[in-house]
Amino acid sequence: MLMRMRFFVIMSLACLIGVTWVFRVKADERSQRGFFAGGSSDISSDDPARAGKAIAKWSDPEAWTGEAPASEAPYFWDYEVVGRPVFLRVIKNSSRTGVIEVWLEDPDTRHFEFFKAYRIAYFSGDPGPKIKQGDNQAPEGFYCIGRSGLNPISSYHLSMDIGYPNAFDRHHGRTGDWLMIHGKAVSIGCFAMTDTSIEQLYTLVETALTSGQKFVRVHCFPFPMTEEHLKQEVDSPHYGFWSDLKRGWDWFEREGRPPNVEVKDGRYVFSKFP
Repeated sequence: MLMRMRFFVIMSLACLIGVTWVFRVKADERSQRGFFAGGSSDISSDDPARAGKAIAKWSDPEAWTGEAPASEAPYFWDYEVVGRPVFLRVIKNSSRTGVIEVWLEDPDTRHFEFFKAYRIAYFSGDPGPKIKQGDNQAPEGFYCIGRSGLNPISSYHLSMDIGYPNAFDRHHGRTGDWLMIHGKAVSIGCFAMTDTSIEQLYTLVETALTSGQKFVRVHCFPFPMTEEHLKQEVDSPHYGFWSDLKRGWDWFEREGRPPNVEVKDGRYVFSKFP
């Protein structure tokens, strides 16, 4: 009996280690195969037609002029997914390790599947939400990009307004405007990308909106909202706010679709995405 129990314990631990290893490998594969560090563009930021050229470049394989195929490293591009509904998840981490994750809706399951993580070239401020105009903080919370938020002739190559302040921010008296995801790799308060990165992001968002998506949800977090990360911030003045953000993070992790987000009595309220 004792030998059987030992065997059972050993096998259980082996299975647990095996499962952990599988998940770790999948996470590593996702971060390696789907991570895009960015780069410069062959399209001039002074070209008034740069948005159209960028969209053609990343929508039509015949418009590609690069020496190496767009589908291979370093671009890892897939023309077939252009036009699918998009969900963007910003994970600030730090100004050197932040990423914007792109998730695209699978046409069969309607779940959003991971497509790519783009390195944020730079954002200013510390962990925590934007409170007021001029505080140099990058936003945290739940935002949306609509067609009116796209700027094809931005001073920062191309840009997309994420919609700060939202209803939550306005309820709490937070101020500021023109908070963007844009190119040129420099920023105060915005999420600055390299020009190639913003071209790809702009293309995915613009074609999704053109194809019928009403708006693209952009969820901004200070760090991956796991229990482990949040426990490390229990003494932070933002702990309560971040706990609310975690509810939205958990919804997406659980359901595979971002939640519908509303604000009631100054708090985020989540419901099923229509």
